[in-house]
Amino acid sequence: MLHAKLASIYDNVLHRNPGEAEFHQAVLEVLESIGPVLGKHPEYAESKIIERICEPERQIIFRVPWEDDRGEVHINRGFRVEFNSALGPYKGGLRFHPSVYLGIVKFLGFEQIFKNSLTGLPIGGGKGGSDFDPKGRSSREVMRFCQSFMTELYRHIGEHTDVPAGDIGVGQREIGYLFGQYKRVTNRYESGVITGKGLSYGGAQVRTEATGYGCAFFVDEMLRARGTSFDGRRVAVSGSGNVAVYTAEKVQQLGGIVVACSDSSGYVLDEKGIDLDLLKQIKQVERGRLDVYAARRGTEAVFVPGRSVWEVSCEVAMPSATQNEISAADAESLVRSGCIAVAEGANMPTTPGAIRVFQDAGVSFGPGKAANAGGVATSALEMQQNASRDSWTFEFSEQRLRDIMADIHDRCLLTADEYGMPGNYVAGANIDGFKRVADAMLSLGLI
Repeated sequence: MLHAKLASIYDNVLHRNPGEAEFHQAVLEVLESIGPVLGKHPEYAESKIIERICEPERQIIFRVPWEDDRGEVHINRGFRVEFNSALGPYKGGLRFHPSVYLGIVKFLGFEQIFKNSLTGLPIGGGKGGSDFDPKGRSSREVMRFCQSFMTELYRHIGEHTDVPAGDIGVGQREIGYLFGQYKRVTNRYESGVITGKGLSYGGAQVRTEATGYGCAFFVDEMLRARGTSFDGRRVAVSGSGNVAVYTAEKVQQLGGIVVACSDSSGYVLDEKGIDLDLLKQIKQVERGRLDVYAARRGTEAVFVPGRSVWEVSCEVAMPSATQNEISAADAESLVRSGCIAVAEGANMPTTPGAIRVFQDAGVSFGPGKAANAGGVATSALEMQQNASRDSWTFEFSEQRLRDIMADIHDRCLLTADEYGMPGNYVAGANIDGFKRVADAMLSLGLI
């Protein structure tokens, strides 16, 4: 039940942003947590901090024309939502996927405000992307699209203004094309303008692995808080992209057994544990599907087409694909199978009903704004290295990431305890992330 003041704010969000279901869901999740904060801090309500946070500082929509290899012209739509800069320059990824529209970008940008706040690093929240689908396109087509996209986006970004990164559909190839075009049209080698770069031109160690590794570190902390560990536990990971692959890699290093992963065609079950070398070869080098993994793995693995990976029994579930992929029914199935911990490697992959099922069953649930903050945290560390013209080792960078994720975990628990909701990571993450932004906004005046 929403606090009365928050209910009117939410009604206004619905009225001002019609048809943007994902954005509505993200706002509601935060508002449901911060009611107790208003009792302790009436100044937030008096200064309309919450209303201001729910309204982006800037929303940019633009046309992206490009030509395919056959000479046919295509027109896509580009977006950048610069949501909140109270803590630092806008920071958040670019998503290239047919599902992208303004509501998706706003939901992602809103989440990014609090995720970035939780890292404790000086970065604001933003997000962007396009309804362009790089799947099935040649590298030259992707390059031409990225160049057209950056020809407009460059006007709105900069290392002290807005620093994009990658997301779904935007990997190191796309980042390279985007940065190359930025350098070309501005005549500046401004390394800190974009993160996720290749190591040969200003990228950071561990950035590729960061979201997956960070999520695994967060679950490791959650399990420690329960008096246990990953050792020997069955783990299911949805997706088989960058986040999922490196989640699986770190989980296995920490002693867990990743028995399943998925893609849009179905899931693969490998009872002896996913063969990471084979998975990387198929998904990252060949850009193939999981049925190929099962065929090459032989009798060790079974590919199940068109079904959800959440029907696999596991003790730890790590959704790392896309929003709203775990339903309440999926959550009930996972609880029955003995699941004790869930952490979101993707952005909002768990429906509100599923979150309630997990919390009611005593499952440790790590929301995405906390559990998958490792990617943006390491992006901020990349910005730091670019600014100082420095380069850190893999080991040093990974330790920084682990320390950041442990700190996020501990602050979520401490904040939940402080507000009378012990063990509620969702409330702890929302309140802690919100308060840091709110205090900065109060300090900066009415802007």
